[in-house]
Amino acid sequence: MWHFERKTALSQIEHAATMRDLLQTTARNLVTVGSIFWLVCAVVMTGDWGVDRILNLFLCMVSVGAIFAAAYYLIPRNYLAGLVLWMAGTLLAIVWWSWMLQSPYVLLFMTILPLIAVITISGWAGLVMQIVVILIVWAVGQTSYGAPVAGSSSWVIIAAAIFCALLGWITRRELLVLADWSMSGFDTARDNLYEMREQRLELEQSREDLVHANRELTRLSERLKVLELMAEEARQAKTEFVANVSHELRTPLNMIIGFSDMISRSPHVYGGRLPASLLTDISAIRRNAEHLSTLVNDVLDLSQVEAGRMALSRAWVDLATLIGDALSVVQPLYESRGIYLKSDVEADLPPVFCDETRVRQVTINLLGNAGRFTEQGGVIIRCRRERSDALISVVDTGPGIAVKDQQRIFEPFQQADVSTRRRQGGSGLGLTISKQFVEMHGGQMWLESEPGIGTTISFTLPLAQPTAWVPDAEQRVRRSLVADDEVGYRLRTRPSRATTTPVNVRMVVVDPEQTLQRLLNRYLPDVDVEAAPDVDQAVTALNRSPAQALVLNDSSPGTLSSVLGSLPFGTPAISCWLPGEHDAAKRLGVVEYLIKPLALDKLLAALAGLHQPVRTVLIVDDEEDELHLFARMLESQANKYSILRVTSGQRALSMLRRRKPDVMLLDLTMPSMSGFQVLEEKARDASIADIPVIVISSRDPAGDPILSNTLTVTQTPGISQRALIECIHALGSILAPVSVHERGAFTPNGATEQPSDSA
Repeated sequence: MWHFERKTALSQIEHAATMRDLLQTTARNLVTVGSIFWLVCAVVMTGDWGVDRILNLFLCMVSVGAIFAAAYYLIPRNYLAGLVLWMAGTLLAIVWWSWMLQSPYVLLFMTILPLIAVITISGWAGLVMQIVVILIVWAVGQTSYGAPVAGSSSWVIIAAAIFCALLGWITRRELLVLADWSMSGFDTARDNLYEMREQRLELEQSREDLVHANRELTRLSERLKVLELMAEEARQAKTEFVANVSHELRTPLNMIIGFSDMISRSPHVYGGRLPASLLTDISAIRRNAEHLSTLVNDVLDLSQVEAGRMALSRAWVDLATLIGDALSVVQPLYESRGIYLKSDVEADLPPVFCDETRVRQVTINLLGNAGRFTEQGGVIIRCRRERSDALISVVDTGPGIAVKDQQRIFEPFQQADVSTRRRQGGSGLGLTISKQFVEMHGGQMWLESEPGIGTTISFTLPLAQPTAWVPDAEQRVRRSLVADDEVGYRLRTRPSRATTTPVNVRMVVVDPEQTLQRLLNRYLPDVDVEAAPDVDQAVTALNRSPAQALVLNDSSPGTLSSVLGSLPFGTPAISCWLPGEHDAAKRLGVVEYLIKPLALDKLLAALAGLHQPVRTVLIVDDEEDELHLFARMLESQANKYSILRVTSGQRALSMLRRRKPDVMLLDLTMPSMSGFQVLEEKARDASIADIPVIVISSRDPAGDPILSNTLTVTQTPGISQRALIECIHALGSILAPVSVHERGAFTPNGATEQPSDSA
């Protein structure tokens, strides 16, 4: 094994180190066990010995024990030398026992040594130890007490030694395989462990990135919901405007159509025969007024559908009768154009639960469009049952619709060819309104067309009555008077299975002294506060991720006005003034305002900020322990300070006038004469007014009852009437001087504690 460790050291250093530790531990255990066994045997077998023999035993034990101790000590430093020394000591002990007991059979203990040599060192070491054992057995056999083992008995000892050597050789081979397998397994396990650590680190980083991305997406989603609500309100306002305008147009159109019809039909009412040219002009006025009235009605229907005010009056309707009524309405148009109109209605169609008026309007609209655009041939309307729907198709032999125009044929005010509007008339709203009426019933409408052959427009209506009618199902149609997308709105019926990550409200704060930031973090733990050193970086942070507000700790109005133009749409800006340590120092007229507990580096930085040599320091504090602490902090520095300590304000003024220190460290809260009074008296005395002062106090300037006297809220593009009223009400209820029982007590987490009814 030692030889294997030596060979391994050349290729794999880590394996060799592990094997070396294992061998050293095994060898030391062998030395320990052998020593204990030798001691026990010596004690047990000396029970009836004489003094001379016990003395010889003692001398031998000392010698062998010294050899074993040297071997134990030498093994970690020189493994081979230590193990050889131990085997030599063991041989010496066995030979001595054989001589003391006058029994050559004790030499049988030597047969284990070749086995140990093969396993712990190498095969060659086992062979050498085998030769040594044979020589010792031969040498002992030549002595006077060795005569009894001559002959066959000596060969028994030699055979046992050879057997142990062979056993060690075989065992060594298996142990080498086991050691190599263990080391390889160790390498594999270690590599897997490193890989698992790296993968775990990557997974943790990926999880953090996903959580961060999820939060950002949630914030963006919230912002998109707000923008969608604003867009929906704007669309509703536009739709209501269109509906109001359409209603307003109907009254003058009614007057134009009524008087035109009156003049054309009863000219005698106006005092006699009217000129033919005047009647022709009046007929043109009436015809165009009726066209305008039709257009206004279409726009009104479209606006009512989009505004969600179009209600369906559903009932069970026979489609065969409904189609027959529609055919009778458009039959004169087909006869005037000389084209045929046929129907193919499947027999025994079940009734449909629908709005008869709207479905008839859709059918007439499709038949009218097909009749106007068909020059030769005719139109066939088919109706049949297809699974759980009724399929109605209008097939014409007209010019067809190009593929590029089929995508926009259902959009408002769109026609396949602009010139057809002038020749055939129409507003381009019929198909749009018809498609929305069909979708309000839960059906679908589509077209199939091939230029030069004809067009087929089909729509479906559900045959069964809906089991669970959703009140706002008609709101699935969310189209406007602009071009719609190809996919359109899809109502989602399956709830999301994705785990939702709670997202805190986010605010970006511009606060150089971090005074306001500390308050927000302390009292609003559910708000993510991101600090920005200046306004430009705050705007960058807002553009990167939406926030509920931008908060400025700045009392100058110019800062707020300069940032309004660059804020994201709808992000409010809140400006207030919360004094920090620097502001408190300026207000007191001191160099620095330090808050306890105070770190040494901060105190030294304040002294270095004086920009003048400091040799004498006056410390003013009514607490003896505080004086001792600050003095010890200054004494620990390389430049030795001359430290003066006083415990009252009166003595501080006296020391200032008498010793003129380079700087004074002043506590504000002291009995009889506070630090504020010391500063006032110092400012009045011209001889000591220029001595710099560093305030060290436990009073946080941001912890005063009155922090800010201004609060400005600004939002682009403006604050709506409802938001303004709610802001006034909320601020009034917070700032008004009412009792806690009327408003509720403020708690640090932002909630209110309602008063109890109990006494």
